[in-house]
Amino acid sequence: MGARLLKVGGVTPFTATDYPGQLAAVVFVQGCPWRCGYCHNPHLQARPPVSALHWPTVLDKLRRRTGLIDGVVFSGGEPTMDPALAGAIADVRALGFKVGLHTACIYPKHLTALLPMLDWVGFDIKAPFDRYERITGVADSGAQARACAEAIIASGVDYECRTTIHPTLLRESEVLELANTLADMGVDNYALQIFRPQGCNDGALNAIATAGYPSGDALAHIAARFGRFTLRRHD
Repeated sequence: MGARLLKVGGVTPFTATDYPGQLAAVVFVQGCPWRCGYCHNPHLQARPPVSALHWPTVLDKLRRRTGLIDGVVFSGGEPTMDPALAGAIADVRALGFKVGLHTACIYPKHLTALLPMLDWVGFDIKAPFDRYERITGVADSGAQARACAEAIIASGVDYECRTTIHPTLLRESEVLELANTLADMGVDNYALQIFRPQGCNDGALNAIATAGYPSGDALAHIAARFGRFTLRRHD
């Protein structure tokens, strides 16, 4: 076992939505250096000295899911910040599971090294790359995100690129700009996720309605740019 130090904050034993087309378990890795206002897992942002869950115990629970699920998704937080992630992926693969990853595209070198071990990646692109700090609170975060996106597209690994949008954070014109940029980069599978207040601690975002955002014309333009396009709206 090569991942005894993986810092796990929680486990979802069964999901049909976190790995498209697959039944999966989700392992939530602790720690994220970004502070996005719409984050729904703020309790996983801190990286504590001791893991909330012991990896061998988690792995034993996953072993008992063999035959019941198809894969395991590592989510977060930002899982690629954990130096034990590669070992954890190897442990899961040894059980015969497919492996998915949710990433905010923060660590290009770490992600590039992991891509050959993955079957699917769900990656977040949060804003036009030159305006990333508005979302993450971290300078130059857009350059990291672009490098990660380019690595995923070039890798040939199956993926979904997605953007969570809110009218306070991204104007409709910026949503269109970002979609065009991603299409020009070669993204083929894109999802827009309209902000939902459930689980978000930002009262200012929660107070703004998202009905009618973005407009039907904008959505039609975006859909036409991608081979696969998904809109997720919760209002």
